[in-house]
Amino acid sequence: MDQENTKVTAASYAENLATQLRKGFLAYCVLLICADKPKYTSDILKILRDSKLVVVEGTIYPLLSRLQKDGLLEHEWQESDQGPPRKYYKLTDYGAQVAQQLKKQVNQLNKTLKVIEKEPKK
Repeated sequence: MDQENTKVTAASYAENLATQLRKGFLAYCVLLICADKPKYTSDILKILRDSKLVVVEGTIYPLLSRLQKDGLLEHEWQESDQGPPRKYYKLTDYGAQVAQQLKKQVNQLNKTLKVIEKEPKK
């Protein structure tokens, strides 16, 4: 394989790994966003985008549905001045427990990365 094909393959492989990491990370971010008060889907998307996490609606709706099915989120309908009632998502007690455990694990992973990055390169 020539060097240019290797670069494309490496970039493609890295992108696939990054996609896998983002999926779990995105679920964690949604739990954090919905922790303090109920959030409307477009508000969740705005917070994620403002945080430089690129997310499309086609990704967020299935994720919210899965998190709700798994018992981490619940929704409530709230009246809207701009049209029909809106669905707002909030953490369940179980979701809060999961988010707390995830926070510990993410912090530990972060510490691990910092240690590994400090290792001298040979």
